[in-house]
Amino acid sequence: MVRQPFKPLVNHKSKILILGSFPSVKSRKEDFYYMHPKNRFWQILSHLFYEDFVHADVQKKTMYLNKHHIALYDVVEVCEINGSKDATIVAIEIADIPKIIKQTEIEKVFLNGRKAESLFKLNFPHLKAMAQYLPSTSPANAGYSLERLLKAWKQIKLLDTN
Repeated sequence: MVRQPFKPLVNHKSKILILGSFPSVKSRKEDFYYMHPKNRFWQILSHLFYEDFVHADVQKKTMYLNKHHIALYDVVEVCEINGSKDATIVAIEIADIPKIIKQTEIEKVFLNGRKAESLFKLNFPHLKAMAQYLPSTSPANAGYSLERLLKAWKQIKLLDTN
């Protein structure tokens, strides 16, 4: 069994929650979200929010996320997983997403990839109205170019108050 190695990155002013499925091996090793060098998550945020998330250290990334009222976490707290492959996730313990939302001003939940979407909708049907699927930023989703991802992900900007 593998346990989520880090806590939700959230504060009481968060308006947007981006949920992945479970951290990659690289992210678990680096102890922060989306740390695989080929994951396009930080590139997308850099393009959308005009901050250099890509080259920022963890402290600066966190500062930028807070500035733009973005919270991060994953749907899965504990699981068995083969490497970083979502398709191999079994024996799942789900995160307490409603508790995270209650402590914030979160208006919208964006689900990074199909696994995050399916697990979220299965376990939190009462929150389905506030959730929106976005194509995965993972390198495994090579069928999506950066341009296509940016087009899909631009909707997270709508709640940015900066």
